[in-house]
Amino acid sequence: MALKAGFIFLSPEADPKVDRSTIKTESINIVTIGVADYKMACEVAKELLDQDIKAIELCGGFGNEGVSLVTKAIKGKVPIGVVRFDIHPGLENRSGDIVFNKEAIK
Repeated sequence: MALKAGFIFLSPEADPKVDRSTIKTESINIVTIGVADYKMACEVAKELLDQDIKAIELCGGFGNEGVSLVTKAIKGKVPIGVVRFDIHPGLENRSGDIVFNKEAIK
């Protein structure tokens, strides 16, 4: 049976209702979803739980705060994996904590 997994990536203009795809192979079925900020990432992670996802991976744009927020949102129900960049080259060498955590920036 294939592992059902989710991958959440960050992009300022991403719309999780539109910016998503699914890839199915014999060993893994992965849903990839784009979100515009950490709040959306938490909502999408909870949605993935309802789809019987067994693991979630977060893109390198997530800083430590973002990983923590998503982990808390799903209450440890599935493992969270993280692609790590302390500063991300696609974010002008900034952390996602600066770019995508709109709640903390207020």
